[in-house]
Amino acid sequence: MLPDDVAAFERHLRDERGVSPHTRAAYLRDVRDFAAFLSREFLNRPEAEIAAAGADVLAVRSWLAHLRARGLSKTSTGRHLSALRAFFRFLAREGRTEGNPARAVATPRADRALPRTLSVAEAAAVVEAGKDGETGLTARDRALLELLYATGLRVSELVALDLPDVDLASRQLRTLGKGRKERIVPFGEKAAAALREYLRERPAGRGGDEPVARRHRSGSRPLRSVSDADAVFRNSRGGRLTDRSVRRILDRALRVAGVTRHASPHALRHSFATHLLAAGADLRTIQELLGHASLSTTQKYTHLDAERLIEVYRKSHPRAEED
Repeated sequence: MLPDDVAAFERHLRDERGVSPHTRAAYLRDVRDFAAFLSREFLNRPEAEIAAAGADVLAVRSWLAHLRARGLSKTSTGRHLSALRAFFRFLAREGRTEGNPARAVATPRADRALPRTLSVAEAAAVVEAGKDGETGLTARDRALLELLYATGLRVSELVALDLPDVDLASRQLRTLGKGRKERIVPFGEKAAAALREYLRERPAGRGGDEPVARRHRSGSRPLRSVSDADAVFRNSRGGRLTDRSVRRILDRALRVAGVTRHASPHALRHSFATHLLAAGADLRTIQELLGHASLSTTQKYTHLDAERLIEVYRKSHPRAEED
């Protein structure tokens, strides 16, 4: 009967698989939830009268629908299904059932969270933070923020930039994205002006390097620095800036700008894409600028922009809200 099957599964997890108490408790909690559903909702019979071998695909699917109706996320529902698959896999191996009905049920696709973005006004306030020189943000910080928002670079791509990768005359840069795919990204005059100001006072690298005016040039070369001397963004000791440092710089800029909600460097990348889309840029262009391998990855910004349009409509249209 079902209680005996659950007890045997518990012994299997403890004695044979040696899973941690936390994992064992989670598996058993999900399996017992399924057993309770079979008893109370699906078959209307006591658990002691139910055999696991009698559960079929319909029972499993009904249970998942029941979980969703209770408000569980698709991620949590998928975890429950995974535990049930392990349960029936054990029972089939022991000869207690002839198959695994949970195996034939597809795992629910997790909800894709929309990316966090800043408004145009918030993004402008962040990248312009510290212009009065009394905020603790240096010329490097302002150049970094301007370039991050102007190009939509990943933070890893930003800190990997070397001087020959950036062409100030044509206002474009080269970067290696995921899969070591090279792309050219343009940037605007404000980012270029901030970079020029920073490069005039950029600290020397470890062991020294050539003057910035000589090092800063376009030309073909491997997009990989052999030392921190080539790094565009460096710390006070001349070393290459890290991802964590960029996050600290952005956190400080958010405070200076008075933006109270949290935003990561990736939020500036999302803001870059969303603001381009809102201004009329097509998805293919945004895909190329972001370095996405698939257009489907870029299409999430259409959903985000649709939400923005709905929000503007509800706030603006005189007949949008109920009295």
